[in-house]
Amino acid sequence: MENKNERAVSEFNSGLKLKGFNVFQIEDDTTATRVYSRKDFYKICLTTGKSIIHYADRSYKTDGTVLFFGNPNIPYSWETLSTSYVGYTCLFSEDFLKPSDRSDSLQQSPLFRIGGTPVLNISEKQRGFLNTIFLKMIEEQQTDYPYKDDLIRNYINLIIHEALKLQPSEISNQKDNAALRLTTVFLELLERQFPVESTDRQLQLKTAQDYANNLNVHANYLNRAVKKITGKSTTTHISERIASEAKALLQHTDWNIADIAYALGFEYPSYFNNFFKKITSTNPTSFRIQKV
Repeated sequence: MENKNERAVSEFNSGLKLKGFNVFQIEDDTTATRVYSRKDFYKICLTTGKSIIHYADRSYKTDGTVLFFGNPNIPYSWETLSTSYVGYTCLFSEDFLKPSDRSDSLQQSPLFRIGGTPVLNISEKQRGFLNTIFLKMIEEQQTDYPYKDDLIRNYINLIIHEALKLQPSEISNQKDNAALRLTTVFLELLERQFPVESTDRQLQLKTAQDYANNLNVHANYLNRAVKKITGKSTTTHISERIASEAKALLQHTDWNIADIAYALGFEYPSYFNNFFKKITSTNPTSFRIQKV
């Protein structure tokens, strides 16, 4: 059912795609639920108030100041609950933040990656510092300074590094070895298969053997490397990621279950039903009804 109070974030994005960046202050609007498209830009939001953030198949209840990191590959919505709600939002493309000479991906960041923690609680002291950074970006956005993009990139990276300090357990100091490199490539290749945006084309890589063939390694060798680094097998990673995408499609699209099953690489809907029930202990129809 369409909610007349829902508002797409795109109305804030005038000119965003031309320059790859926008920052603005969130007005005191407590009646709207903002719905964010999977095709949108990366977002960093600093907000103070009471709300519920629905992110993929999880929900976060917040009360106070939080710093939120939104990945364009993960659908989410923001439901405001409090009578007073203020903050800032920064939107940017990966190309804006990561010039062509940088190969690392934001999707591998502990703040933006699938399964990461997108919501961080912020103290009053931290809020004051971050407020200043957002205000500087808003001010700089209006200037004619020829290097303002570089300056704004520095501000964004400063926010990211301040956030990384809040979750040191997410940062790994593991030695850069063959197993780690192979696992990193596997996980990036896995993530590239998503989001599923059409019912006309199936997933290209569906099994551990598919990934091993693509990476030109033996399936057993790939599995040993991935399990050593992550504690999970390649098959488990693939199944969990497909299940996560299935949940998102069931929640955020009106595709019928047969179309979802096909898009996710299942030959028959019954195969998808069995897979989904094994992972989630419920069937796709029941899951969709529960989340309405």
